[in-house]
Amino acid sequence: MDKYKDYLRDLGFLIKEVAMESKHQYLKTLGSDENQFAAGYVMGLHRIVSLMQQQAKGFNISLKEICLEDIDPEEDLFT
Repeated sequence: MDKYKDYLRDLGFLIKEVAMESKHQYLKTLGSDENQFAAGYVMGLHRIVSLMQQQAKGFNISLKEICLEDIDPEEDLFT
């Protein structure tokens, strides 16, 4: 079972990392033609992080266990 815990912890960490970098990219593209694509990308990652957090709560898994305790999709990713 440890490999599944390790997988979920790593996945959460990597998704959070990609999501935050995508938000940074979105902010860099403000006013450019690339902005709509960047905004859509961040919105998709917002949905993924939200879903992972909701499912973790539903399965009684702490967000810390999946490295998503320090990201708030509404605050950190909402464009």
